[in-house]
Parts: sequence; structure tokens; C-alpha cells
Amino acid sequence: MEADSLTPGWQRNLYVIWVAELVAIAGFSVALPFLPYYVQELGVTDPEQVAMWSGLVFSGHAITMAIFAPLWGSLADRYGRKLMVVRAMFGGAVLLGAMGLVRNVQQLALLRALQGCVTGTIPAATTLVASSVPRQRSGYALGLLQMAIYSGASVGPLLGGLVADALGYRAAFWVTAALLFTAGLSVFLLVEERFEPSRRKEDSPAKGLGQSASAETSASGFAEFSVQAPVEGFWQGWALVLRSRALLVILGTQVVMRFGSRIMGPMLPLFVQSLMPDGERVASVTGLITGVGAATAALGAVALGRIGDRIGYRRVLVTCALSAAALYAPQFFASTPTQLLILQGAVGVALGGILASVSATLARLAPEGRQGVVYGMDASAVSLANAVAPMAGAAIATALGLRFIFLCTAGIFALAALGLAGSLASAKEAKQ
Repeated sequence: MEADSLTPGWQRNLYVIWVAELVAIAGFSVALPFLPYYVQELGVTDPEQVAMWSGLVFSGHAITMAIFAPLWGSLADRYGRKLMVVRAMFGGAVLLGAMGLVRNVQQLALLRALQGCVTGTIPAATTLVASSVPRQRSGYALGLLQMAIYSGASVGPLLGGLVADALGYRAAFWVTAALLFTAGLSVFLLVEERFEPSRRKEDSPAKGLGQSASAETSASGFAEFSVQAPVEGFWQGWALVLRSRALLVILGTQVVMRFGSRIMGPMLPLFVQSLMPDGERVASVTGLITGVGAATAALGAVALGRIGDRIGYRRVLVTCALSAAALYAPQFFASTPTQLLILQGAVGVALGGILASVSATLARLAPEGRQGVVYGMDASAVSLANAVAPMAGAAIATALGLRFIFLCTAGIFALAALGLAGSLASAKEAKQ
């Protein structure tokens, strides 16, 4: 997969997946940003209980996804990546539609946990793109995919806010189900995958993972590892990741930064609500703020992804992490929705650059035929952060107030930037 000619039709598949993922993420974003308000509609009124259940609803999905994502990734390497995308989109359509029918918050939490077992369109689509595009175009292709993800995340909350204010929160889930079904159908009918499971040559030496890893410096700014597993299988995929220092560094960075960005997840709608005591059209305003942040992240992903192809992804990662820290801190002082909107839009550019750089780096580091395992591990790591972050945010909000979450987020990104810069400097010194 070193030249475009070796991957016929990858551009067409990329464009189809781009549209499908935009529609799917728009679908998820129609309903999910308003889950804290839906929790209140289901009868939870005490502010501390609202924060607790909102955190549980977000965390339950993430915990189960952390468990199942590596399994789906391993199956993708064995049976095909397109199948996993279709599974995630159709499964999400069924479960999100059912959420519009629940009668209490416990049923909502249960369905969210089941959603984590079945869905995961982003890692599935990322694996499909990463395995089908030339590696020298991975920054562009995965940045474009991140643009689709964030574009969907920008359109969805705007649509969801209008639907929720006009028809109620239940209707937002049914709109989500329809959009996910449409996205899954488009992938099923239009994406072509010439999938062949990865096989090792019989004359390849069966070396241990720690001994067979050869590293070379690439445009990613990280060491690239070519690893040959002695035995095919799921656990060997885990061993591949755990014994590669380069993969561990980037996955660790992903976990910390995702924790920082998700700690505000269920609390941001509540913070917007606190800035609008009259409560008039709060869903629409929340959707606008969330949508603008996602839209700027889409622009940041595609622009900074292409810059990373030229100057190296590590520089983009460190710069974006420091920028995110500098932009989250002032949100502590926001006193109007407009101020929050501007700052959320600015920080979105940095977050888009981070995710595009991480995805492209993983594409460079993943051995041929093992993209599903690597991105499955990435999804699992991200889901663990997503599981812990909402509960941490709820605990901070309960103990110190909603505003202090912004300061915690800024500190997390600053520490991530310093840790990433330090680890890369140590790796460079070790090579000399």
C-alpha cells in the first residue's frame, strides 16, 4: 500500500465513507448532547442526582465500548472492515430509536450500556479508511474523515436543538435512528472492499515481538515499528500494541487528551443552563455552542492533518495541546452564552488537530493487516477515558462547581503537552 495504484478505488470509498460518517455522527449528535435534559424529563430533578445520572449515562456507554472495541477490531482484521461499519451503524439505529421509548432513567442507562457493546462507528470507519488508503496519504485521508466526524457533530446539535424544542427530546432519538440507518445503508450498498485476511509468509522468522520490532523515523515524528506476530489472534494483537513503545506513547497521549476533552461532556449543557436561568430555548443554544465547536474542529482536523503530513504530527500534537490549555482556562470566567460560544469555537480547532494527528500517527505505526487491532485498542483506550471523565466531571461539579471543570481541563492538556514533549525528547536522545 505504498502507492495510489496499489489501492484502486480508495478515493471513491473515502468519499462514500465521508458522507456516511457525517450522517451517522450528525445522527448521534441530534440526541446525545441533550441527555442531561432528557434525564430531567425522566423524573430526576435534584441537581446532584441530575449530575450523577448524567455522568452514569455517559460512562456506561464508554465502559462497555472499552470492553468490546478491541474484539470488534480483531474481527475486522479477520472478516473485513466494511462489515464492522455496517454493524455499528445499524446497531446504533435500533438502540437509539429504543431510547426514545424509555420510561425511566434506569432504562436509559441500560440502553446506553448496550449501545457501547454494539456501536463504534468512528473506530470502524477509521480502520476501513486507514487500511485502504496509501500510507503517505493517511494524514490527508484521516484528517478528511475527522472533518466529516466534526461536521456531523456540528450539524447534529443544531438540528437536535430545534427538534427537541419543537417536538420534545424523544423525537430527537427517532431522528437519530433514521439518520444512522441511512448511513449504514449507504455503506452497505456503495462501499467496495477487497478484503483478504493478513497472512504471514511461511519463511518469515517467528521472532518475539520485542525482538522483531525495527524502528525508523518517519514524517509522523514517531518511530515506526514493523512487528511480526508469531501467532495470529486477538491476544497477539494486544501484545503487539503493549510491546511497541511508539504505540504506547501515542495511545497514552490519546487517553489523557480525550479525558481532558470529555470531562466537560455531560456538564457543558448544565453550565449553559446555568447561564440561562429563564431556560428559554436552552436546547437550541446548547446545540449552537456544541455545533460551532464541532464545526471549527472539522476545519482544524483537515487543515492541521495536511500540515502534519509535511512537518510531522508530533509538532502539531504538542502545539494543539498547549493551545487547548490556553483556551479552556478563560472559559472559567464566561458569564454569557456568547462568550462560551467564542471560546468553544476557538478550542475546537485545537481538538480537531489533535484527533487528526493521533489518527494519522496510528495509521503510520499500525503494521499491515493489523489496523483493526490497533484502532480497536485505540477505541478501547478512548472509551476508558470517556468512562472515567464524565464521572470525574460530575464529582468536580458537585464539590467545587461547574466552572472549576474548565480549569481542570486546561491543566490536563498542559500536562499532556509537557509529557508528550518529554517522552519524544527522551526517545530522540536514546537514538543518538
